[in-house]
Amino acid sequence: MAEIPKTMNAVVMHAPEDYRLEEIDVPAPAADELLLRIEAVGVCASDLKCYHGAAKFWGDENRERWVQPGITPGHELVGEVVSGAPEALANHGVEIGDRIACEQIVPCGDCLYCQRGWYWMCEPHAMFGFKTYHGGMAEFMIVPPNARAHKVSKDVAPQHAAFAEPLSCSLHAVERAGIQFEDVVVVAGAGPIGLGAIIGAAHKSPQMVIALDFDDDKLALAKKCGADLTLNPSEVDVYEEIRGLTGGYGADVYIECTGHPSAVGQGLNLLRKLGRFVEYSVFGEDVTVDWSIISDDKELDVRGAHLGPHTWSAAIKIIESGVLPLDEICTHQYGLGDVQTALDQVADSAGSSVKVSLIPGL
Repeated sequence: MAEIPKTMNAVVMHAPEDYRLEEIDVPAPAADELLLRIEAVGVCASDLKCYHGAAKFWGDENRERWVQPGITPGHELVGEVVSGAPEALANHGVEIGDRIACEQIVPCGDCLYCQRGWYWMCEPHAMFGFKTYHGGMAEFMIVPPNARAHKVSKDVAPQHAAFAEPLSCSLHAVERAGIQFEDVVVVAGAGPIGLGAIIGAAHKSPQMVIALDFDDDKLALAKKCGADLTLNPSEVDVYEEIRGLTGGYGADVYIECTGHPSAVGQGLNLLRKLGRFVEYSVFGEDVTVDWSIISDDKELDVRGAHLGPHTWSAAIKIIESGVLPLDEICTHQYGLGDVQTALDQVADSAGSSVKVSLIPGL
């Protein structure tokens, strides 16, 4: 194994639209910590919204700032364990040289949510790349004792292995939907999270999985991920199409994965009475809808979904199986020095990217 250097390159978050590549010391792991050599880190839409200063991260008149300036971003990470004391290795069930992916959240273990088993809603909510713990946009990173680490095969390309994080999130959204065999499921958006939701929904074997997106190339990819039908709202009336397929009733399940306000109202209108709406997006602006559709009109179940609890093993198994077109999903890889290019690529909704990643070795 290569010698660990004294310094490394890392992206440092100073303020909205002020992310800098800096040379800093390689962190030294404590007795209960691991040192990870980062192989790949995905650039998430939430990273982009944080970069642009969204109130969810930086606060506004209704909420306090959550992110910590000076932290290294990046939560869709995978890397090789290069250092760790025996107790730290045993705690995570790993050995030097293993490849691991870490869940985004580092639960405290003590709050009400952790004590009741709801670790992904941990009250302090320390998360890699946002709060308390440095993330993966660096050459090396510390894995603390409370982190939740999962082994990933080294036979998988690094950027594919890092896709375990968004896929686990998507699978949790699918779990929240409570999909039944007879359901017609609509997934809005065929980006990384939407494609993961399509994959997960298809694995539930409902009557039909319908993917919606304005990009025909992404819709073609959605077909490869398990969608039975794809619809482009700029070309067809999706409301009429889905009503026609369901005897005039509407879809049973709608999973929103675009982060665009218009997709919320669209989902409320596409669902049948007593349907299930699952929201898995980070919005950059407020969303306004007619709540009487949810209540008096249709009595809908509206369910949020956050992170990927209890879905990581399934996500990694799917990735390792080789059944997914991961080369077509993981479209762009950049070095750490090109972090601005990577963020701009994610921001370009009309561009050719699906999942953008940083590879420190490039």
